[in-house]
Amino acid sequence: MLTAGPRRRSSAAVAAAGLASVALLAGCSSTSSANNAVGGSATTDANYTGADAKLGDTSKLQIVASVINTTNPYFASNIEGAKALGKKLNIPVQIVDAEGSSQKEISKIQAILAQGNKTNVVFVNTVASSDVPPIISSCKQSKAFCTIWWNKPDDYEPWDQGNNFVAFQKHGGVDSGRCTTKTLAESIKTGGIVALAGVQDSTTSATRVAGLKDEIKKYPDVKLLDVRPANWDPQLAFQETQNLIAKYGDQIKGIWAADDGMIIGAKEAVDKSPLKGKVKFTSDGLYPPVIDVMKSPNNPIVGETFHRGYMASAMGLYTAILAATGQMDPSKLPHEKRDSIFKIACVTPANLAEYTKYDTDVDGWIDTLIKSGPWNVQPVPLVAGGPEKLP
Repeated sequence: MLTAGPRRRSSAAVAAAGLASVALLAGCSSTSSANNAVGGSATTDANYTGADAKLGDTSKLQIVASVINTTNPYFASNIEGAKALGKKLNIPVQIVDAEGSSQKEISKIQAILAQGNKTNVVFVNTVASSDVPPIISSCKQSKAFCTIWWNKPDDYEPWDQGNNFVAFQKHGGVDSGRCTTKTLAESIKTGGIVALAGVQDSTTSATRVAGLKDEIKKYPDVKLLDVRPANWDPQLAFQETQNLIAKYGDQIKGIWAADDGMIIGAKEAVDKSPLKGKVKFTSDGLYPPVIDVMKSPNNPIVGETFHRGYMASAMGLYTAILAATGQMDPSKLPHEKRDSIFKIACVTPANLAEYTKYDTDVDGWIDTLIKSGPWNVQPVPLVAGGPEKLP
């Protein structure tokens, strides 16, 4: 079983992180990319794509990639993408393991940024939405160029914070929830389903659950019995699924999860219960352990979504690198290229190979990213601007 995923932060952690940020920020002010970029002269217009950019000297840059933990396969993939891009562009890489803690995430990032010996380009997969303001404040103070993935407060926008908050990026959570709910409902046709959500202070989890609740209205013979938060954690998902089985028994015909880490725990709980072989599953992420199950005989996982951690981190970092090297001025970009929603695909066993092919050549995909730019790279091009609207 995978080890623990992200946890909710405590009020003490929030307070400590806020105080640390205030201390670091004494006397700081927002700066522009024109003043901070290490090379180049930004001539960005609204149609700028970042394709085939001539980055020039990247020797003064350092990549910083922060992930929620290093055991979840998605976050391990984030690290893989950061290292692959760093190798391709000859930029050193530092990895931050938040260990599921907002306080550790913020303090570790601040410690690296405070060293001041490089121009940092930063990717952060935040533990919680509320972590974003102190992280961006530290980026502004240290003149780093930062891209946030997945979670931020909806009213905290890059264009209001200056060029050091280069972009916020994500895949559509509502579309993910709708996609996997449709597949699950059409598979079981009738009966009850239970759902495992992520961290409660997570816009990613909230949007996926919103998609679930909206889509299931189309299937009157399928009933949503319960939604339980399992914090992206396989072990907690295992425990919650055992509790749900004890409560609902054979009413459960399907299990929906907001993330593959949780579906792995849920499937293990079902396999150790009288419901083994009687329940269908859908989830988000298409992690390697799930791919293995989907390729097996009598596969119970009927639907997934495709996006990749290595794609997210590399896209986020490359966007920040374009700003850091003066290839673009973020303030001149249209809003959809600074608060961005990228394509997410629905995957079933029938079209599985169409998407898993990317995993066999990550370096080749990095080449495609550099050639196409961060907003037009397949199979995850930009499809909309945020904030994402709930149904």
